[in-house]
Amino acid sequence: MPRIAIIAGEASGDQLGAGLARALRARRPDLQLEGIGGPAMAAAGCQLWRDCEELAVMGLVEVLRHLPRLQRILAATRRRLLANPPDALVGIDAPDFNLRIEPAARAAGIPTLHYVSPSVWAWRRGRVRLLRRACDRVLCLLPFEAEFLERHGVPASFVGHPLADEIPPGLDRQAARAALGLPPGGPVLAILPGSRHGELARLGPPFAAAAAQLRASQPELTCAAAMATPALAQQFRSQLDRGDAATGFRLFDGRARDVLAACDVALVASGTATLEAMLVNRPMVVAYALAPVTYQLARWLRLVRVEHFSLPNLLAGRALVPERLQDEVHPDRLAADLLGFLHSPARCADLHAEFENLRGLLRRDASQRAAEAVLCQAGLA
Repeated sequence: MPRIAIIAGEASGDQLGAGLARALRARRPDLQLEGIGGPAMAAAGCQLWRDCEELAVMGLVEVLRHLPRLQRILAATRRRLLANPPDALVGIDAPDFNLRIEPAARAAGIPTLHYVSPSVWAWRRGRVRLLRRACDRVLCLLPFEAEFLERHGVPASFVGHPLADEIPPGLDRQAARAALGLPPGGPVLAILPGSRHGELARLGPPFAAAAAQLRASQPELTCAAAMATPALAQQFRSQLDRGDAATGFRLFDGRARDVLAACDVALVASGTATLEAMLVNRPMVVAYALAPVTYQLARWLRLVRVEHFSLPNLLAGRALVPERLQDEVHPDRLAADLLGFLHSPARCADLHAEFENLRGLLRRDASQRAAEAVLCQAGLA
């Protein structure tokens, strides 16, 4: 029986892996799928070696605390692959883990693909050489990634983004508010403060304070926060209580898409959530803050080389939405940026048209294209 191994490193990779698994099975029902993933991949028919949450660590400094455990998982995974080689290996994102697994697999003759390009065009460009050695092909979600990698001698394909295939255009604001039990009238601010505890520790307090400022000037404002897990919801609730900002807040377990569809403007941690906000077509303010030591190291080593960091701005090649990084993630700045959208319907309408153009760029039936590339690389097409 032909076998494909898939290694995903966090919740977003689990979703991509599930879409890939379904597309692979649709083309080749005889495939055995296995690897590291989460509940979505398991539901799509993957036999899991371990849960992807064990790999969900980010940041230069933060990884050090978890390094011994990650090294043990790395060694065990490498042994497993080499002892019983699959017909192909697909590493999904998680470059700090997968780019240490993939070279050994490829050297052993296993066709190897990396799904989701690392941000080498922006951050730690030296990884281009590692990509060139690690895998036979990179499957890119964004068009400029494939162009960059091909220029640097890395075989790459732009497959599109699965979220653009999944999210329908024109989500109804009033229907979303009714589904969430939010007031039908008055402005709604969506808050997506990150999917990791470290992110929330840095972004939660300024996000809550900015929302409190807006409510002081607009008492009819409703704040709806989409929390990735119950533990993160509890963490954010404690931040709201400490800042005396809980009034007018509703917290939701997941349901990020409904919260975005219901809102008039969103305050979002940089990452996949910004893409989801763009595809739901809501104006947003994007913020991000690294651990201070990580940020200082990145600046000192000149690891970051892009003008923009949010996905809508990167795709457009210009500043469509406000971005706030590190010390600029301040309640006063965030509140002013959000008011800029709430007070300017014409600006929101212009942004709506821009976002629709970007949706068309990314809508490519990504999971099917990725599955085709995997089967071709494995000689199973």
